[in-house]
Amino acid sequence: MSWTREELEREWKRYQQVALECGPKIDWDPFCDLYTEHAIMVTPGGLRVGGREAMKRWYREAFATEPLKYLFYYPVEWYMIDEDRGWVSCQFWCRMADPGDGSVHEFKCFSLLKYAGDGLWSFEEDIWDPADMDAALASWVEAKARCDSK
Repeated sequence: MSWTREELEREWKRYQQVALECGPKIDWDPFCDLYTEHAIMVTPGGLRVGGREAMKRWYREAFATEPLKYLFYYPVEWYMIDEDRGWVSCQFWCRMADPGDGSVHEFKCFSLLKYAGDGLWSFEEDIWDPADMDAALASWVEAKARCDSK
């Protein structure tokens, strides 16, 4: 099946906007609602989450903890659209909220999304370096502690 470039661009833009709204609210349900009922999400380390409701549970648990609940922003550096397959591949930054001193703490992520039509995605695989993620989170925690102690 294929989709128009216009539809894929529109839904990709909506995907990014919903993610931007969900982060600061720490409410990822609207983001998960962008996926089909039986969508698959794959993350580094072999974690495979199957189904929209399971994705909601995973997001609630993962982003309820510190410092991950401050992982708010996902600016996209580049993306490519394969109209015939309905795929979007991209590289974006997983960026933490400002710890209070204006410093930026982020790590890069590569992602493959598969579009299912009707505004829904059926698959997402994210690839990031766990060491880069750990370093970004640790530097944010240190900066936040410095800011809170002033």
